[in-house]
Amino acid sequence: MNNELPVSGIQVIDRAVALLDALAREPGPASLKVLSAETGLHPSTAFRILAALSEHDLVGRDGANLYRLGPHLLRLAGRVSVALDLREAARPVMEWLRDQVGESVNLTVREGDQVVYVERAIPNRMMRVEQVIGSRAPLHVTAVGKLMLGEAGKEAIQDYARRCGLPAYTANTRGTERSLLLDIDASMARGYALDDEEAELGVGCIGVLVRDTGGAAVAGLSVSAPMERRRPEWVPLVEEAGRRISERLGYKSSQG
Repeated sequence: MNNELPVSGIQVIDRAVALLDALAREPGPASLKVLSAETGLHPSTAFRILAALSEHDLVGRDGANLYRLGPHLLRLAGRVSVALDLREAARPVMEWLRDQVGESVNLTVREGDQVVYVERAIPNRMMRVEQVIGSRAPLHVTAVGKLMLGEAGKEAIQDYARRCGLPAYTANTRGTERSLLLDIDASMARGYALDDEEAELGVGCIGVLVRDTGGAAVAGLSVSAPMERRRPEWVPLVEEAGRRISERLGYKSSQG
């Protein structure tokens, strides 16, 4: 029995976590009485919290009024596992690419209408492009974001354009549906995309997609550099790095 609740300053969160932990310790479904005893919570309090957790599928309840961990936790655990596997697989390849080009290398994932920077490898030089892990950018102003839109198809691109309005970050931003579609079509045909000062003046990127074992595009890999230093001969290196990471995630190039 463990009656000591963790303290975060938000009591209901502490109690919910205590109940989830108690369920995780049980070899099978548990009764309200057992969970109340394990957590030190009054049965009525435990019942209300378990009911709320059940509404979100964080906890399941069967016909015998026994509780178990819910399927939503499994989905969340899968997302965490994928994110950890992705960063672990990508990091050594990103460092290799950084050393080849001497510029910043970024790993991004899509969340809704944005890309999120989840990993980076930066060079040891004073003047460099540096993205903060956790920062975000709209899909249409980034090289990898345009590829992610391309994966979704023309109708999804049009829906995105109408939904977000394609705000201009610089004079080079693809600010019309037609210009964005043309750019994405060209990028998908050649297998890589460019950001030509579309998100920030003076900064250019080369981006490719990273695929998982099923062939789905799960991330984007890009090199960011001041425009005067960006080189077209980096494209094969970025493509090779994308292939290496994809292979580390189980993707076979013969799939697509």
